[in-house]
Amino acid sequence: MPRSYGWSLFVLFGFLITVLLPACSSQPAPYIDLNALTPITPQREAEIKPLRVAVSAVISPQGTVESYTLLLDYIAEQLGRPVELVQRPTYAEVNRLVEKGDVDVAFVCTGAYLLGEREFGMEILAAPVVDGEAAYHSWLIVPADSSAQSLADLRGKTFAFTDPLSHTGRLYPTYLVYQMNDRPETFFGRTFFTYSHDTAIQSVANGLADGAAVDSLIYIHLIQREPSLAKRMRVIHKSPPFGIPPVVVSPNIRPQLRAELQAILLSMHENPTGQSALAKLDIDRFVTLESSDYDSARELENFLANIATETP
Repeated sequence: MPRSYGWSLFVLFGFLITVLLPACSSQPAPYIDLNALTPITPQREAEIKPLRVAVSAVISPQGTVESYTLLLDYIAEQLGRPVELVQRPTYAEVNRLVEKGDVDVAFVCTGAYLLGEREFGMEILAAPVVDGEAAYHSWLIVPADSSAQSLADLRGKTFAFTDPLSHTGRLYPTYLVYQMNDRPETFFGRTFFTYSHDTAIQSVANGLADGAAVDSLIYIHLIQREPSLAKRMRVIHKSPPFGIPPVVVSPNIRPQLRAELQAILLSMHENPTGQSALAKLDIDRFVTLESSDYDSARELENFLANIATETP
């Protein structure tokens, strides 16, 4: 027998002895206590990706945090996931966050929604109902001691706009000026942006502006919390109703997350904690609205888009 062949048999025999003998042994296998197993450590909250919620600067940053904290806490509890508030100075910046997927959901103004819908298909998730209506108005306000009775009386005066995309705070008063065959830059003596409705209201109350156009809901909200403001201002014009500022999402949001968020918002008025969160914002409940509910606002903006390049 060749040496190499004998050596191969020896190796094979050794392998079989090593593998088979333990299997044939009568010695019992090691005991494992299943009750003593260490449980799998649950994922820590810090490791869970938070839901990012943007709130447009309808009111100042501090006011936004105070008003929306309970609502965001409620969403976090219902979703079982931390929620992170995201704020930006302008409506346009919030729109970009939604478009890029940098936030999951956003509370935006009507003008910002219409622009987002046109540019990248921004979708309505839900809309608030306030005092029984899913609508709001643009109110023109002046100091209490002003002699102005209409927008025409503010010619040559200082006027406060809120945000370039604000429907009630810029687009509607601009529309009114065009109806008088003029333009804001020539009609008013001076204009400036406040980038929030509460700041525009304070600008009029403190005499920094001779007039402003503001969200009626924000005006009422502030007056209820600071009644003395009512003595320092007057409303000289009220617009027709427009679709209320909605809660929106990107068209690319995961369908399951969209459904979960919508269900939480639509049912929160049925929950005592949810009711408290809604009351903080003067909201009755959330409902679903269609794009067509914003047609009156859309028509006004189409008018402005068509006339903007024309000379009065």
